[in-house]
Amino acid sequence: MRQSLQFVLVGLAAITGLTISPTIAAAQDLELRIGPGGLGVYDRDRDPERYDRYDRRGRQGCDPDDALDIARSEGLRRAQIIRMSSRSIVVQGMTRRGPERMTFANQRGCPEI
Repeated sequence: MRQSLQFVLVGLAAITGLTISPTIAAAQDLELRIGPGGLGVYDRDRDPERYDRYDRRGRQGCDPDDALDIARSEGLRRAQIIRMSSRSIVVQGMTRRGPERMTFANQRGCPEI
């Protein structure tokens, strides 16, 4: 009788532990905030003010400022964008030998063409 009672208690403890563990893990996404509006409970996954989310789309093209920075680091002085299209960005500037142009693909990372 004593052995069967221990078996039942161990079984109940195991079932209780299995039902409690997912509840504890799900509760980690909640945040308690105290502010001017009072006390609030916020779900981190649905909070629009959260900035650390990863945008899966990312930037679609080459940022013109990045293209200028790359051109300046390659030795162009007084670099300026002279043409921008959906496929490329053309930057013109001066080097020791005279005027020079650099063309960058309008893709993420601004690869030079």
